[in-house]
Amino acid sequence: MNVRRSAAALAAIGVLAAAAPATAADPSPSAKATVQPGLYGKSDPTYDGVWRQSLTLLAQRTLGYRPAARAVDWLTGQQCANGSFAAFRADPAKPCDAKTKPDTNSTAAAVQALAATGGHGGAVGKAVDWLKSVQNKDGGWGYYPGSPSDTNSTSVVIGALTAAGTDPANVHTSGKSPYDALPAWSIPCDQDGGGALAYQPDKKGKLLANADATAAGVLGALGKGFVAEAGKSPAQDACAAAEHPTREQVADNAGAYLATALAKSGHLRSALPGAKDQPDYGNTADAVVALAADGRTEPAKKAYAWLEKNAGPWAVQSGPAAYAQLILAAHAIGEQPGDFNGTSLVSSLNALGPAPYMDSATGHTENAEESDDSGTGVWWIVGAGLVAGIGIGFLLSGRKQRRP
Repeated sequence: MNVRRSAAALAAIGVLAAAAPATAADPSPSAKATVQPGLYGKSDPTYDGVWRQSLTLLAQRTLGYRPAARAVDWLTGQQCANGSFAAFRADPAKPCDAKTKPDTNSTAAAVQALAATGGHGGAVGKAVDWLKSVQNKDGGWGYYPGSPSDTNSTSVVIGALTAAGTDPANVHTSGKSPYDALPAWSIPCDQDGGGALAYQPDKKGKLLANADATAAGVLGALGKGFVAEAGKSPAQDACAAAEHPTREQVADNAGAYLATALAKSGHLRSALPGAKDQPDYGNTADAVVALAADGRTEPAKKAYAWLEKNAGPWAVQSGPAAYAQLILAAHAIGEQPGDFNGTSLVSSLNALGPAPYMDSATGHTENAEESDDSGTGVWWIVGAGLVAGIGIGFLLSGRKQRRP
């Protein structure tokens, strides 16, 4: 599942799971890819359009908003006839052809978003059918159809299946479900990085601990998607050895690894090959959600507190997906995203595209998009309904997996 790296780099190493283009600087739209009406963010959507839109819609739903119709229409318009989604289609009016490269991550993210917005059962069903059709024999999924399975892709698809009301345990090829695939990437407790998950084995078959994959793997092993809440406390605090670990044990061991990794500084650091070692805001936000889902609320709250002090500039630079990740992290531990070290994550995200409106179930029905297209029409709603007493301000920024 972020904005922590450049889309090109992510695509190159295949770590586009729960952190798509939300870590790169917010580049200007290229001549080939113009930002389209309804899409959140102003940066080039070539590598993360569907991803950042999906995370944005999910974040808005967790806040009680009904996303603007044209924002949802933008996402549904990206779907190919066979049910799949590519990272971005510059001309949705043209049918998907051999040059269109659908991927499991974009498709699974879109499924979670459309399932959350409601009323798109047909689109969700077609997308799920496509995901099932490209499942690998080991039970997992790779980023592109036919590519080797990896932890991130398998986990984001598990989240999509769950969101669509399908039990991942019943989705299998050659008798193996995604829950059978995840333990194969879990590093044994007595090895370096024990408890963590690898993205996938290296060329020599060795498993190397990957914090991004570990956070994604916790949610996948627990059968959860991007939106998660605090779970029950884990059975053990440390990695517990098991010859054939269950998916719950995989999640608990991975959670123990993340908690240890965050213990000293409260944040994770970038480990991209050749990249300068620096704080990894996107991975840290994903780790907050994973730890909370695994019932490790204390380290999750510590990491969120670090993000609150340090992640503001990163979100401004990175855009919609970054704001969405932070909102989902706040949601997971019950924090108020309306006051993020003096900034409203809610206002900042909503200002980057069509203004949403509060769901009628909350008691507010006016459409902020119609009453004030600049997005200021939702300020009083945010202040009264979500962050009472907190100063409201809009911060413009870009977006995103989970990821490039």
